[in-house]
Amino acid sequence: MQSGFYAGTGGMVSQFHKLETITNNLANLNTTGFKRDEKIFGDYMRMAKDSHDELPLQNHTRESSKFYNRTMTRVPQVVDEYSDFSMGSMKQTHNPLDLALAKDDVFFVVEAPDGFHLTRDGSFTTNENGQLVTRQGFAVLDTDLRPIEIDMNENIAFDKAGAFMNGNNDGELLVVQPENLRTLQKMGNGLYKITDQNELVSAEDLNVVRQGYLEGSNVNAVLEMSSLIEANRMVGMYQKVMDTQMNQLNRDAIEKLATNRA
Repeated sequence: MQSGFYAGTGGMVSQFHKLETITNNLANLNTTGFKRDEKIFGDYMRMAKDSHDELPLQNHTRESSKFYNRTMTRVPQVVDEYSDFSMGSMKQTHNPLDLALAKDDVFFVVEAPDGFHLTRDGSFTTNENGQLVTRQGFAVLDTDLRPIEIDMNENIAFDKAGAFMNGNNDGELLVVQPENLRTLQKMGNGLYKITDQNELVSAEDLNVVRQGYLEGSNVNAVLEMSSLIEANRMVGMYQKVMDTQMNQLNRDAIEKLATNRA
């Protein structure tokens, strides 16, 4: 396989990954609390330079070095991906169960069947037991890690610190701040998995809770569409590279075959 064809293939696959990310961002343009994703591309040589792991001894041969230099020096690859946690715009809903967070690195805590998760989606409701839950039915927790119970026959008021009053019932909404946002894993439905609960810090003193508001997606439709067009153009460019390399390979094969027959 020629190096140009290999590089073209790698580049096209990378752009397919980028297109997948962009289309997912656009699909969640109106999803409450959604955070856009981004992929970072690099080439094999840069990754090898940054890596401290050596090739296995059996690969330290002249032929393997030739293959390495010939086919893998300029192949674009996805080297990292991350979520952009910048805040989306806030929209007032006047719904007392809608909550938003006025800081980009803090989260609500909910209890799912597989454990505790974080979310920025504050479009809460109540279940048949009177518990405050997400749209998926996961209980929203207070600072004692217990589900918050709401009496809908009484007014419910949350202050900016997360403390709430609901008739004779009161408590405090649990809002946490991870030490490192890069450790969070997206689980779908606006949920994030916590890899280490010890890295969570209480955010009750930050006064970030806003009742009657929802945070929109931070996806910028114009920028995403521009990226979509750019990625499609790159796919077309890599396709031309592969076609050119394949045509050259075919011509070389025909010339060699003709020479051998002569």
